Amino acid sequence: MTDTTYEVAVIGGTGPQGKGLGYRFARAGHRVVLGSRTAEKGEAVAAEVTDRLEGISGAGTVTGAANADAVAQCEVVLLAVPYDGHDELVASLDLAGKTVISCVNPLAFDKRGAHGQVINGGEGSAAESAQELAPEATVVGAFHNVSAIGLWSEEDFLDEDVIVVGDVKDTKQVAMDLAAAVTGRRGIDGGKLRLARQLEPFTAVLISINRRYKAHSGIRVTGLPVEGQGS
Repeated sequence: MTDTTYEVAVIGGTGPQGKGLGYRFARAGHRVVLGSRTAEKGEAVAAEVTDRLEGISGAGTVTGAANADAVAQCEVVLLAVPYDGHDELVASLDLAGKTVISCVNPLAFDKRGAHGQVINGGEGSAAESAQELAPEATVVGAFHNVSAIGLWSEEDFLDEDVIVVGDVKDTKQVAMDLAAAVTGRRGIDGGKLRLARQLEPFTAVLISINRRYKAHSGIRVTGLPVEGQGS
């Protein structure tokens, strides 16, 4: 766990993934602003999350705001939005100087199930697109493979790991710290940002597993020394 607390704007905070991550972050003591296209929707979902936090000792605060206002209030911005419309939204936000965490999964669905979309001819990812669109921000990829249902559950922590990818060590540390709010332990440094090209579509594999076994599966990384996690 970490003693550092953050102020996190969750863009897409009224969707299942964003709401669940916002709940987990606030449960661990972080301050969360749920962003939405309208302040009213963000405020309504923030009230729902606040009710769920009632009685939890040390919980942080949750408020709602329009996306741009949420970003302005926080140094850490989590992108939890559908890939459709992703580029237009990211380009519209003032992310200069921000730590941006992308958990966006560019997925598609057909009769055979979920599969990853090919981004930039296989040479890109949603996280890399966000970095190109916001060059004065520092983008990392994390939380791609965490179940929204699990996030909103009453379990203290989820029995899985959060893999973090990025090109700047200090920014990865922020995401790894926040991962402790979800799993009870810091996230795992998975390498450079370009490896989001593998993490994002892997969610389609978990969707297939969940459908087959009627489960909410996650990823565990084994064989690491405890001190090696987040090094």
